[in-house]
Amino acid sequence: MEAKPTSLTPIRATKRIHSLDIMRGIVLFGILLMNINGFGLAGAYGDPTVSGGATGWNLYTWIGTNMFFEGTMRALFSLLFGVGMFILLSRMEQKGAGIKAADIYFRRLLWLLIFGLIHGYLLLWTGEILYDYALMGFLVFSFRNLKAKTLLLSALLLFSIGTVWSYFEYKQNMEMLEQVELANKYKTSGKPLTSEMEEATASWAEIEKSRSPETVMETTQNMRKDYFSVVAFLAPKNMETDTSWFYRYDVWDILSMMLLGIALFKWNILSAGKSYKFYGLAVLVCYAIGLSVNYYEVKSIIAGNFSFQAISKAGITYDLGRLFVAMGHVGLIMIFCKLPVLKWLQNSLSAVGKMALTNYVMHSVICMFIFTGVGFGLFGTFQRYELLFIVFGIWIFQLIVSPIWLRYFYFGPLEWVWRNLSYKKIHLLRRKAAEPAVVPESPIG
Repeated sequence: MEAKPTSLTPIRATKRIHSLDIMRGIVLFGILLMNINGFGLAGAYGDPTVSGGATGWNLYTWIGTNMFFEGTMRALFSLLFGVGMFILLSRMEQKGAGIKAADIYFRRLLWLLIFGLIHGYLLLWTGEILYDYALMGFLVFSFRNLKAKTLLLSALLLFSIGTVWSYFEYKQNMEMLEQVELANKYKTSGKPLTSEMEEATASWAEIEKSRSPETVMETTQNMRKDYFSVVAFLAPKNMETDTSWFYRYDVWDILSMMLLGIALFKWNILSAGKSYKFYGLAVLVCYAIGLSVNYYEVKSIIAGNFSFQAISKAGITYDLGRLFVAMGHVGLIMIFCKLPVLKWLQNSLSAVGKMALTNYVMHSVICMFIFTGVGFGLFGTFQRYELLFIVFGIWIFQLIVSPIWLRYFYFGPLEWVWRNLSYKKIHLLRRKAAEPAVVPESPIG
């Protein structure tokens, strides 16, 4: 099939919103900063006492990432996806695409869903998010034309529901522990356990097992095996997240941020169109609230010696803290985008953002070869703070390679494949000499 021209062509670089590309690049790097713990350690993402170290630099690393990055990078990635899908549909509708715009939109989401399944099951990343974005993208379509204020209120409602769910989840966990304590007393006195006690005891045993050194060792050994063995080992974990996260997290965690992102875009906040004073005030207010909440959570968890109870209680205010810190990040990133300095860094981050899908999946491919038996089999080898050196190495690599690639090509490799599948046409990939840069109408890159 030869490349065919279409009225729904890529937009010129002059029409690209530079601030969104820069923000996408920064957030993509922040995502890796959090995901690296899942790539390289067993059960250590939220609890450093399980593996990877919980003292010295390891503890400082955990504190720093939980104060500034936990949940916020995922929030901003979701926000940007919602904005990207909104822009995609708006530009196609402006070109008179009509029903074809919806056709392309939903086909893109279907292919993104398939990419997500491949990413999770075959590229060995159980924290994969594309599948969830595709599902939430189907819902975004019906909300996109609401007024910004309505979108904001809808997002806040979803946040609130998620917070209430977390509260009742905490109460349920505490009731389980009460039943476990009561069951231990019954066992000591020789009394028969009730069904509630038996159920609570079984649930607690599973939780303790997941945090045990034996499970860490078993996971580490399995991750160091050959490719097909790792695929089989991770398949149940992928299946669990693909089925339960939709109703437990996706709607309240992801869809809420997508709607909020569209609202902020309609208010011209994400295009760096507001004043330095506006963004500066947003940074001060949002960080003051968000970091205070996060400090309370971190302090409580450490005071509780990373106990299940302390971590569960911190989950009640989790969404409140991450929302405000994320909005503080937005203000800070917009200030950076408006600055007349560090243009080389802005351009490099922008290139990373334009190839976000390719670079996101590249994280998994690189880490698969570093940590699993497919390559070096170094899973469980590094301490938490040592993983940061791998993160910095990948950042530097992508900051160098992404601008070079886009100097010669219109799209990142996966962005090009995704576009061809979505439009059912093959588009030109390699740029001609001295031709103005062209950028894909893509919600991710």
